[in-house]
Amino acid sequence: MEETPIYFHSEDYEFELENEERTAKWIEGIVKNEKLVLMELNYIFCSDEYLLKINQEYLDHDTFTDIITFDNSESKFEIEGDIFISIPRVIENAKTFETSFDQELHRVLVHGVLHLIGHSDKTEEEQQRMRKSEDYYLSLRL
Repeated sequence: MEETPIYFHSEDYEFELENEERTAKWIEGIVKNEKLVLMELNYIFCSDEYLLKINQEYLDHDTFTDIITFDNSESKFEIEGDIFISIPRVIENAKTFETSFDQELHRVLVHGVLHLIGHSDKTEEEQQRMRKSEDYYLSLRL
């Protein structure tokens, strides 16, 4: 079986993703559907504080967030990046949006990939397009 170039790590927060292989295959399918080449993708699960430091240091934002995506691609046809996800923030958002932790986590996983693909969410219109794409890919989960 071919190994996927998607890796899941934990940094300063004890978390292990269930069904890593199935989740990686689903994410690979998203990239293939967008007709791009997946080079390498690292998901780093961490605490609110860890992600806040990254937000302050690299983006000059002093706010908590659920996800920060760094695009390391060398070509617009390739996907390569690091996606940091705050597990406590995902837990909190799942409660706020009255959804399951798994549903919210998968939404954030795909959200990061969509950023790497080129989707933005700065304006309300872009946010609506992003949500529509998230919903579509969530419906295709394996």
